[in-house]
Parts: sequence; structure tokens; C-alpha cells
Amino acid sequence: MDAAFTEEQDEIRRTLRTLLRERCGPDEVKAAVQTAPGYDEALWRQLARTLGLPGLALPSAYGGVGCGVTELALACEETGRVLLPSPLLATAVFAAPLVAAVGTEAQRAELLPRIAEGALTAALAVPGRALPEALGLVGARDGAWAGGGRAGGVQARPDSDGGVGWRLYGQVEQVPGGHSAELLLVAARAGGYTRGRTLLFLVPAGADGLVRTRLTALDATRPQARIELRNVPAELLGVDDGGSGDGVAEALAAVGTGAAAVLAAEAVGAADAALARTVDYVRAREQFGRPIGSFQAVKHRLADVYVAVQAARSAAYYAAWAAAQGGAEGAVASQGGAEGAVAAPGGAQGTDAAVAGGLALAQALEAQRTAAAEAVQLHGGIGFTWEHEAHLYFKRAASDELLFGPVHRLRARAAEREGLFGAADRAPYGGHDGRGGNGGYGGRGRHDGPDRRDRNDGRDGPRKAVTV
Repeated sequence: MDAAFTEEQDEIRRTLRTLLRERCGPDEVKAAVQTAPGYDEALWRQLARTLGLPGLALPSAYGGVGCGVTELALACEETGRVLLPSPLLATAVFAAPLVAAVGTEAQRAELLPRIAEGALTAALAVPGRALPEALGLVGARDGAWAGGGRAGGVQARPDSDGGVGWRLYGQVEQVPGGHSAELLLVAARAGGYTRGRTLLFLVPAGADGLVRTRLTALDATRPQARIELRNVPAELLGVDDGGSGDGVAEALAAVGTGAAAVLAAEAVGAADAALARTVDYVRAREQFGRPIGSFQAVKHRLADVYVAVQAARSAAYYAAWAAAQGGAEGAVASQGGAEGAVAAPGGAQGTDAAVAGGLALAQALEAQRTAAAEAVQLHGGIGFTWEHEAHLYFKRAASDELLFGPVHRLRARAAEREGLFGAADRAPYGGHDGRGGNGGYGGRGRHDGPDRRDRNDGRDGPRKAVTV
């Protein structure tokens, strides 16, 4: 691994940081989230034209820049530094790679150039608040996140008029960027209970029967929406071979590998900015005739945050490199098989990248939470007020862990991927032998004896596991 960045990568980071420093201060962020789309549309167009940000990781054959996960992670580290509200995550990190990996050549040729130039925004809608499970970031629940062919989730059926279209019915509770996206990628179950499979569908924003409601989110800089689908016409993304839908699941997991690295880098950027603001404050704020930053207790707390941020940055960079290597060396051809399509990490290389991504995201979320909490505390009374920007970083840290974690499940999934526990020690919900997680990430509790008695309630037999 070459740990040094290229001149092009340094230039991407430097140019983006300069632009965002001028256009995206705390006041601009607070104003942007109050608009109808939830972000500054003029700034988004400028980022698309000047830097090609939406198409940074898309192939040049489809109008993209032709870079990879590493460059996208570096860009998102800078957007995380200023808490940029934008459709970048929903469009470029989640939706575009799925279109590239699963879509037909005609669909790629139609959608990807528009995404790359910033003319089309998209969002991924996964039922049941299960985005991290669908992306393979935390332990899967046997396809329950997609509805499982039973009540709940989003159900898909072929159009009754005999055409090639589909109809969707259901509801998705949390869709990042879903209220303003011009195209929705909806994960739905088709085939009923006996032949159930998960497929992806394209739903334009103006489709009949589609109802979108912007939610009041904890983190206003990452807006979310509730999507209601009432017999909505939809186009299948890719082709339906009538199989089990494993291809879609693998594509989602592959996207999750890259997304974990990008999200980790974004969290590192936010944590670093929160730390820098706190350091500036303790240097200027005086108590007892001296800056409070000169007190040893304050120095120790900030030193701990600095170490956590730097460790998380190293992990995020390695995860981005591993994801890029997995896509290049362990690639699995996309369903369309066309030249220029984005490949998915597979095999041993892909597994290593997935493990690195999950662990990096867990470490970055912890560092972000620590930096944001210390920022609020060390700013004193002003840090608790709505007028100060410290609360923006604190809300981002709390929201990210709710959306993409929690941290202990990210690590449990990484341990499972690495094969640290045997089959007898794993449970579908991340506990041990189906009885919860008292003994760690799938391990047996320290008081579990040969009779497998649970140490909490003393009753024999399995206990239903509880998920977060």
C-alpha cells in the first residue's frame, strides 16, 4: 500500500476545501437546511460543474471523472468538515453505484451521464429503517429488511395490463434525501412468499401515487423523508431472472463496502473540524487570567480526541484504499456485463475491504461522537446554545450512529465476516446462540455453563435476541 496521495488527489481536496470555506460557513449551512430541498442548489451546481463531484467515482465512459472510492472519500472528508447539506451521499455514494452495477446498458447510458453532470439527483429507499442491514454494514436478518414477502416493506407485482412495467405498494420510513431526489431507487419484494426475491426499481419523482413527506430529522443537515407508494408505476433496474435475488443483495453489499469507507472519511472530517474549533476556543477563552487551554486537564482531554481522530483517519484511508483495490482486483462483473460498468468487490479481496470498511466506520463514528461531545463541554455555556455551531456537530454524530450503526453491531459484523466465531457462536441477530449479546460479539457469556443457562434470567433454553 502506498500511503502517499497523488498530486491529483491533493488538488481535489485542496480545491474543494477552499471553495467550501468560502461558500459553506455555519450561517450558510443553517440557511440552506431551511430551504425546500434542504441544501443550496446553486452551490450544488457549482460543485458539479467545477469539480464534477457527483460523477467523481463514475467511469469516464458515462461522463464521470473516472476516479474511485479514494477520491470520493477525500471529497466527503471535506464536505463532512463543514457539514455540507447536499445530495452527494444519496446520489453519488448510494444510488449511482447501484445503477452502474445492476442497471442495463440502456439504463446506465440514460441515467449516469445526468447524475455525473449534476442534472439528476437520486436516493435509495430501503424499507424498515434497515439501510445499514441492506448495505451489509451490520448483521443481516434473513431478508427481513425487504419485507420477506409478508406484510410490511414494499411489495412489487407485474403491471396488470400485460406490459413490462411493475407496480409498487408500501411505505419506507427513512430515506436520506428522499424528499428532493428526482429519482428513487426502491428495494422491493416480488414473487410473493414462495418465490420471493428482492429487486430494485426506478421511480421518478412525479410518478402517480407517490407521496413524499420531509421528516423532522435530528440532523437537519442530512434531511430524510417518508416515502409512500400507492400502486406506483415503476421500472425494473436491471433484469429479473426469476432467481432468488442474490444478485441485488450482492450489489447492495458491494456498494456498502465503498459507502462505509466514504462515511468513515466524512465522519473524520466532521470530528477534525469540531476538534479544531474547540482548540481555537480554548486558546482564546480566559479564566483566572490565563487561557483555559493551558490547564492540564483540558490538554489531556483534547489530546485524547486528537489521537482518536488521527487513528480514525488512518483507518478510513485504509478502508478507501482497500475498497478501491477490491473493485479493481477482486471484481465481479455487473449483471449487464458491458464495458465500463462499475464492478463490485468480491472474493477474499472483497471480504477484506468489507471488514476494513466496517471497522473504519465504527472507529470514525466513535471519534466523531467523542469530538462533538468534548466540543460542547469545553465551549462551556455557549456550547449548549442554538446560536453556536457546536450543536450541529453533536447532532451529526448522534444521527450518523443511528442511521449507519450502532458501533457495536458494525464491529460484530466485521468479526463475523472475518470468521472470528464459529457457526455455533453466531446468531442471526448478532447475539450468541440466539440469546442476545451478553458475551460480546456473538461469543458465549462468561457465566454460560454446560447447561447453557442464561446469566440474566436463569432460565434454560434460547432467549429471543433483541436488535437495536
